[in-house]
Amino acid sequence: MAIALGTPGTDGLDSAVVALREWQYEGAPAQLHPGDLGWYWRTGAEATARAVRTWSRDGRILAVGLLDGPGLLRLTLAPDARRDEELARRLVEDATTPEQGVLPPGRANVEAPADALVQDLLAEAGWDLDEPWTPLRRDLTAPVEDPGVRIEVVGPERAHVLAAVHRSAFDGSRFTDGRWHAMAAGAPYADARGLLAYDERGEAVAAVTVWSAGPGRPGLLEPMGVHRDHRHRGHGRAISVAAAAALRELGASSALVCTPSSNTAAVATYASAGFRPRPEVRDRYRAA
Repeated sequence: MAIALGTPGTDGLDSAVVALREWQYEGAPAQLHPGDLGWYWRTGAEATARAVRTWSRDGRILAVGLLDGPGLLRLTLAPDARRDEELARRLVEDATTPEQGVLPPGRANVEAPADALVQDLLAEAGWDLDEPWTPLRRDLTAPVEDPGVRIEVVGPERAHVLAAVHRSAFDGSRFTDGRWHAMAAGAPYADARGLLAYDERGEAVAAVTVWSAGPGRPGLLEPMGVHRDHRHRGHGRAISVAAAAALRELGASSALVCTPSSNTAAVATYASAGFRPRPEVRDRYRAA
């Protein structure tokens, strides 16, 4: 059967989320997680559907891509399809042909698992390696220590507080409680939690959202941030520890996060919270 490229529409997003959940397993290379779709869902179901691409054969989804911003395709494949030559060549053809509606002309990046044949074919086509990212992992077999601060699980009535901390933590963020509600309405949020950390004066100082892929599978932190007025006081470590505990409660086997290697402060924060660095990963990029 021929491989079919599709844009699922809002009624097809659940199938993409299910596929991504099934492809998460211990020892897997850094890859697109259902939580990445869940975080994108803050833009609404329709916008998320427009940003998703699927590649299927005989009705089975073999690859899922997220157009996560201009010129960036975040891509992962079914574990048994990562070295499938027919699929890899079709993915590269679609990614490098603007008329296919995947990536625009000009500068473009493709994120894909390090062991996928797509990586080799893009290299052959002249796509270079971009700046390194550091994935980090914390095993959740054992109970997680107390974070040392008060932690609140965020519900609809406190979404505005989480959104305010996020905007302070990330320059240029436009996250609002309305976007939180859009995100929480998405299928991935059924296995997610938003957390706030409070200091001794009762001020919200850090926020994180955690995403489970189901019991016995790795979960994801996306995103974690500390309010700009409360940095360098250990709050990043505390909320990261709380995130690991929340994922363990959701049945996750480990907690994952990924940050640019150049952000040494973030790497150090996660390491202080018990996350261990894994081998660096890099996108493939086309300069023009």
